[in-house]
Amino acid sequence: MTTTGTYEVRTLGCQMNVHDSERIAGLLEASGYARASETDSPDVIVFNTCAVRENADNKLYGLLSQLVPAKKKNPRLQIAVGGCLAQKDRGEIIANAPNVDVVFGTHNIDALPVLLERARIEDEAQVEILESLNVFPSTLPARRDSAAIAWVSVSVGCNNTCTFCIVPALRGREKDRRPADILNEIKVLVDQGVVEVTLLGQNVNAYGVEFGDRYAFADLLRACGKISGLERVRFTSPHPRDFTDHVIEAMAETENVMPQLHMPLQSGSDRILQAMRRSYRRDKYMGIIERVRKAMPDAAITTDIIVGFPGETEEDFMQTMDIVQQARFMNAYTFQYSKRPGTPAAIMPDQVPAEVVQERYERLIALGNDVSWQENKAFVGQTVEVLVATGEGRKDEATGRVSGRARDYRLVHVTKTDTNGTLQNVRPGDVVTAVVTHAAPHHLIADQLISVRPTTAGDMYDAGQLPITEGSDKPKTSGLITLGPVS
Repeated sequence: MTTTGTYEVRTLGCQMNVHDSERIAGLLEASGYARASETDSPDVIVFNTCAVRENADNKLYGLLSQLVPAKKKNPRLQIAVGGCLAQKDRGEIIANAPNVDVVFGTHNIDALPVLLERARIEDEAQVEILESLNVFPSTLPARRDSAAIAWVSVSVGCNNTCTFCIVPALRGREKDRRPADILNEIKVLVDQGVVEVTLLGQNVNAYGVEFGDRYAFADLLRACGKISGLERVRFTSPHPRDFTDHVIEAMAETENVMPQLHMPLQSGSDRILQAMRRSYRRDKYMGIIERVRKAMPDAAITTDIIVGFPGETEEDFMQTMDIVQQARFMNAYTFQYSKRPGTPAAIMPDQVPAEVVQERYERLIALGNDVSWQENKAFVGQTVEVLVATGEGRKDEATGRVSGRARDYRLVHVTKTDTNGTLQNVRPGDVVTAVVTHAAPHHLIADQLISVRPTTAGDMYDAGQLPITEGSDKPKTSGLITLGPVS
């Protein structure tokens, strides 16, 4: 099926949704659509939704209502809703927003182009939700927003039963890709100019559970270290329950695996962790942090924390504050608990009053910022290597800086002027080294530029090129690189 027109994908939610949106964009372009410019009125708008974040449904319906005038003005405009909220609400979306043309779920992203065509021909909204995975998303074409950085999915779904989370019900049980397929995809990405990949999964370090290999994730990290041209490897998000010493050893011994770890805590109270059904306790969590820092003294650790989970007392909250003080997180992504329909926690007794949650949240944010700032101040005077990125941090040209991530994932704003006062050509995708001159709670400033290393990704940015990575089930001879099956 080939069509014409322009599209826009709007992503709401987590990194998994960001990666899925790349696949959605790739599918649409493979079907003949072109990405709409910022000034264009697209012919297709796709919302890739989240059901985890607070007021996710209200946000979606608010955005859909804003498109009612655009739909009346452009009869060709089609609106599609996918992702976790679509998987959960299904036909309710059409009932609440009659201007929607297509609703598709997390398990059938590949059906979107056909559903759009069917809705156009039949002049009737199409709802198609599958209960299990139809096509693994990584077999679909992808349109990335960065020539230097890419997501690589190692698994989809989750086998955990956390009482606050609805993701397992919407994404299904964990399905793992074959290691050879993952490594083949990475090699193709590197050939296209990618220098950094992030291995992605709802519970990424449980990788291998489907085929019974408890060493699979550690082995995968070590295999990434053997890929020539791959400079940086990251992964997200692991679960403390499945985090083994084999993974820590692989991280420490594999040169291109970055000294950075995102390790969700959720709560510092054993009682609350039990109520959350998190299957680890604070001593185990802190033990992981200690072993990671022993193996990689420079490792930067980030976390997720929920404030105000049902039944949380002041004592429980102070135990969370204590861990934040001890663990010295580079950043703590902190969320106020809110009910998610369909989760056990939503009907638990002793829901914490909103004003109490807000007050605790503000105290935790203040402590987290103070810890982050203290840790960042230690970097003043140090040299950092930064991969310049598209869309990172400030965009104010007046600062004369570019933004990117250091090896430990700290956000760094780097001057483009060298020590002789000469303006350098620094492009997204290039790698720079610079001396840190200032620290803030959530970023560093490096105004002493030492060197710039041009990359293929930087060349592609100059040329205005972003590659499409084709799916392994659709080999083509159009000059684009194909991911063929690997045994």
